[in-house]
Amino acid sequence: MIRFRNVTKRYPRTGAAIENITFHLRKAEFAFLTGHSGAGKTTLLRLIHFQTSPTEGEVQVSRYNSKRVRRRQVPDVRRRVGFVFQDFKLLERLTAAENIAFALEVTGTAKREIDGKVQRLLGQVGLAAKARSRPEELSGGERQRVVIARALATDPIVLLADEPTGNLDPRAAEGVLELFRNLNRLGMAVLMATHDATLIRANPDTRVLELEHGKLVCDSAQPPEEVA
Repeated sequence: MIRFRNVTKRYPRTGAAIENITFHLRKAEFAFLTGHSGAGKTTLLRLIHFQTSPTEGEVQVSRYNSKRVRRRQVPDVRRRVGFVFQDFKLLERLTAAENIAFALEVTGTAKREIDGKVQRLLGQVGLAAKARSRPEELSGGERQRVVIARALATDPIVLLADEPTGNLDPRAAEGVLELFRNLNRLGMAVLMATHDATLIRANPDTRVLELEHGKLVCDSAQPPEEVA
C-alpha cells in the first residue's frame, strides 16, 4: 500500500524535514502519525500525496514509485490518496453538496453521475440533511465531515488526515475518529496525523508512528531496534 524506504527530505534553507525514514502501511491498516509541531508529520503526508519528492530514498504508493513516476501520472496517484486538512479548505460560497460536486467535476466524473454520488457521500458521512448548507452554517465537526466526503470523492484506497481533529471539541473529534474507523472497517487504509496524546491513549490498539526532529523514533508495530 504505502512503503517508505530510507526516505529523507531536505529543504535548502531549513535542512532535513524528515530523515532516513522506513516503514510500511499495509492495505486496510489504521495508524496514528504523531510528534510535536515541526516534527515532520505534514512533510511525510505530502510525500505520500506526491506533492513533493524525496531528496533521498523512495516512496511507494500502490504501484507508483517516487523514483519512476512520470509527471502525467501524479494526478492518478492523488486520486488514489484522499487528503483531509485541519483547516477545512472549503469554498465558502458553495454549499456542502456543491463543494463535493466541484471536487468530482475537477477529477473528471461524468456530469450525469455527480448528483447521485454527492448524495451518497453526504449520507456516508452523516450529512444528508445538510446538503444545502454553506460552511458558515455548519459546525466545525460538520465542516470536517464535508471535507472527508470531498476526500472520498475519487474512491481512494488510502485516506491521509493532517490534524483533522485539531480545531474540534472532544465530542466532534470523537465523531470524526469514529467515521475514520468505519471507513477503515470497509477496507480503507487510514494514516491520521495528530499531536493529541489523549486521543492516542484512548486507542491503545492502534499502531503509532512517532516522529521527533524528522526521525522515526517509535513504530509500535516494530521492535525498537528495527526503528533506529
